[in-house]
Amino acid sequence: MALDLGETILQLDQVSQSLGQTYSDRQARLRGLLRSAAAISPEVAIERTRNATERPYMAAQVVERLLGTYPPPPPPFDWCAISVDGSHIDVDRHLPVACYLLNLGGCVLTYGSRPDARFFSQPQLAADPADLYLTDPSSPINEEAITGPLLGIVRTVRELERLVAVVRECPPDQPTLALVDGTLVLWGLSGQVYKPFVRQAILEEGLLPALDQLQELAQSRPLTVAAYVSLPRTTEVVNAIRCCLCTHDLVRCKASCSHRRATLSPCESANGFLDRDLFQQTLEPGWRSALFISNPVATREHYGEHQVYFYYLHAGDEIARVEVPRWVAQDERLLSLGHSLLVEQCRRGQGYPVAISEAHEQAVISGSDRQLFKQMVTEVLERQGLPTYTSEKERSKRSPWV
Repeated sequence: MALDLGETILQLDQVSQSLGQTYSDRQARLRGLLRSAAAISPEVAIERTRNATERPYMAAQVVERLLGTYPPPPPPFDWCAISVDGSHIDVDRHLPVACYLLNLGGCVLTYGSRPDARFFSQPQLAADPADLYLTDPSSPINEEAITGPLLGIVRTVRELERLVAVVRECPPDQPTLALVDGTLVLWGLSGQVYKPFVRQAILEEGLLPALDQLQELAQSRPLTVAAYVSLPRTTEVVNAIRCCLCTHDLVRCKASCSHRRATLSPCESANGFLDRDLFQQTLEPGWRSALFISNPVATREHYGEHQVYFYYLHAGDEIARVEVPRWVAQDERLLSLGHSLLVEQCRRGQGYPVAISEAHEQAVISGSDRQLFKQMVTEVLERQGLPTYTSEKERSKRSPWV
């Protein structure tokens, strides 16, 4: 039976009525939280969040102050924006051969006295066992299949490696913004999901060397790097405020708090808010927040000089999260350049960086492309006289019998 849309709309009406009844109360609580945050001195905020990793929730580390705001600097006349994005077709057990496909696309947009636009797209097929698995160097029988979430992580690293290559091709005297779509934090590597050799391969042999190369390039040219997260759902700054307001010892905190909510006052005043809720109230269009240090385990323990800092940016129609490596955050020239060029990118892209949007268009694999890829795999194998079997489940989807 198909989805009962009539029953669904009734339930949606009930949800919207409930949200409407609580909206005014929520806004009043938000104003109260902002007043409390404004009363916290920079010294207290820095000190209280320095050891926030002991809390049962992830709080950002304050670098300057909680609610500082900064206007956009004027952009240079000549500059360029570079972005690389990717999409993939995962390993499919219904195909007659194990393989995955990465498609990396991107653009170089040049502004000023010699405007130009260059676009590119490059598919990469992986079918060799060496490409389908990460192997433990100390024990070759210990391996991890590159599929599912791990393939998404690998794709992120490949995007960054391609970004390095494109930056090298650009004029070294031109101010350049190298943009990443999404986050610099490989959240999937936190915790115990993957074994140490997987983290070693992804970080020590992939992500960090790419960031090293970008840092090296930035020493000889006006290059800044930023990762742009649209409509972020993070609560690190809200949790930093919670940490600063907390009047309870750590034992009681662990018993009464979770990452999502607190049960005791005054900590509960932060319940239900996202970081973007705060900065929607405090930032003007084009302005950015103060800097914060992100605190996931992977970045604290492994990123080193590339420890992830972030700020929030009023992009016009939304509050975006912008992440930068430490060497950008601690260089006022590079930080200001990134801020000004991001504002320009969002202005030209109607509220979203145009380079990221164009890179996505080059990288995207459509639904019809995915179906055609499956068909191409079968046809290629048939031409070689190889078996092209599939599962009965897949066959039934293609030829429904009722």
